Amino acid sequence: MPVYSFTVKKALPEDAGDIKAILNEAFTKYMKDTGLTGSMEALEETREQIVQAIENMEVFIAHVNGVPVGTIRFEQEGDEAHISRFGVRLDYHNIGIGKSLMNLVDAEMKALGIKKAYLYSASAYTDLIRFYYSRGFYIESTSMERGYVRAKLVKEFK
Repeated sequence: MPVYSFTVKKALPEDAGDIKAILNEAFTKYMKDTGLTGSMEALEETREQIVQAIENMEVFIAHVNGVPVGTIRFEQEGDEAHISRFGVRLDYHNIGIGKSLMNLVDAEMKALGIKKAYLYSASAYTDLIRFYYSRGFYIESTSMERGYVRAKLVKEFK
């Protein structure tokens, strides 16, 4: 039986290329699974923009046996936080990478005194919406501002 080493760490500027590759893979699947056409900000983000995010937000990267497999970021806004750019490489889905990233972000936000976290997702992406519900999020509202039903999901910390 193989032995796996799993780590999650705060991203460094030199992780930007790996983060870009993870996001490209994850968000290409997101678009395909939701039937979205065109492009998305996550797919157009440059390495330089990712470095800026690493320097100005809380950005994390997960590795399995040294291979970069997942990423997530959040930005604090007073006692709230906006979670974005959450993605896991396709070959590493359904083994706990996403849950581990979310658990870490939850702990970080609680330590910072954040009371509410929010993120956006296509409401038609049933598997992802179920995942967010399993992590304590609920749909607060929806909008059509980007040409599809986009849900704002919220999680409150007590």
